[in-house]
Amino acid sequence: MKKTLAGLLVLLISLPVHGEGKSVQTPYKPAKVVFDIFLDDPNKMGSALYWLRSLMNPLLDSPYDYSPEELSIKVVIHGTEIVTVARKNEKKYQEVVDRMRYYAELGVEFKVCGQASEDFGYSVKDFQDFIQVVPNAITELAHWQQEGYALITPQIYVKRIPIEKIR
Repeated sequence: MKKTLAGLLVLLISLPVHGEGKSVQTPYKPAKVVFDIFLDDPNKMGSALYWLRSLMNPLLDSPYDYSPEELSIKVVIHGTEIVTVARKNEKKYQEVVDRMRYYAELGVEFKVCGQASEDFGYSVKDFQDFIQVVPNAITELAHWQQEGYALITPQIYVKRIPIEKIR
């Protein structure tokens, strides 16, 4: 019995003690990012913009306190979400347009693929005033990556399981 208790005591003492997680402040630099937006449903554009917010907010807030002018962010749009920036659809997508206009005022450049816009039957004059139409989305994405921009491609999924259920 003494050997068993002694053995258990040695075993308990040798078990690692697990603590809690730690908060760290990564020394982030001002962002140089190009977002690749290609969605299968224009109603997902609002969710895609949360990726932009998730990049910008921490960099603009303390402890980093970068100004919007210090960030260089491009958003290349070339999927069904093109319809959200067509002037004729502004009322339908008002919330998304307002958010994009806000980010554009902070210096974010929104670019639409010229080839895709033709597929949708749009010309340059059909888009919001903060939109730049570029010849091709893929070529544009390659260009900015060659200029040293990080590529972020938002993945938008339909949540099928409530967080409370999987927590």
